[in-house]
Formats: sequence, C-alpha cells, structure tokens
Amino acid sequence: MSVIDDYLNKLSSVQRTELERIRVIVKEIAPDSEETLSYGVPTFKVKKQPLVYIGVFKNHMSLFPTSGPTKALKDKLKNFDVSKGTIRFTIEKPIPEKLIKEILHIRLADIYNN
Repeated sequence: MSVIDDYLNKLSSVQRTELERIRVIVKEIAPDSEETLSYGVPTFKVKKQPLVYIGVFKNHMSLFPTSGPTKALKDKLKNFDVSKGTIRFTIEKPIPEKLIKEILHIRLADIYNN
C-alpha cells in the first residue's frame, strides 16, 4: 500500500472516488510518475519534480499543478476557483478529464524543458 492509498483510505467514499479518478488520469499520462506525499497531500513527481499535487479540504478539493498550467489555461479554468497554482473543485463540479489531461501535458512540458 502506498502513501497515497493511506491518504485516500481516510476520505469519504465520494472524495476517495474523485481523487482516484484523478490518480488514474495522472498514471495514464505519466505512467512512470512517482507517488509520494508532500505538504501532507498526495503528490506525483516526474524527474524528482512535482507534476501535480491533489488534496481534500473541508469544503472543497484542490489540484495543485503549479502556476504554469493555471496561467496557460486561465480561460478554460474560469468556472473554477483558481489562484496562482491551485484549482479548487467539488464533487458537484469536478475538473473534466480532458482539462486535467491538458494541465498534465503542460506540466510535463515544463518539467522536460527545464
């Protein structure tokens, strides 16, 4: 069992299902990504750099892709609560799979081009 599994097992079933959905998308796009815990939340790393963090909070969940994807996809993220490197979402209003994939591709490009 990984540290991410430990984190997910502490969540409600709907929260766990949503974060597992994101985890599957991450592993599809970056199958060799390392699963770890950083800043207390599940983190996926590529080349020892954070690809994306995911977390559950009292009233929302968050995807933390760093600031590059949030800037690049600003228009596509207008229906979400976004700050510099954070996208907040809920069970009722999840981030669409296609958008998560775009975020991951931008992040991977940032990692491999730096």
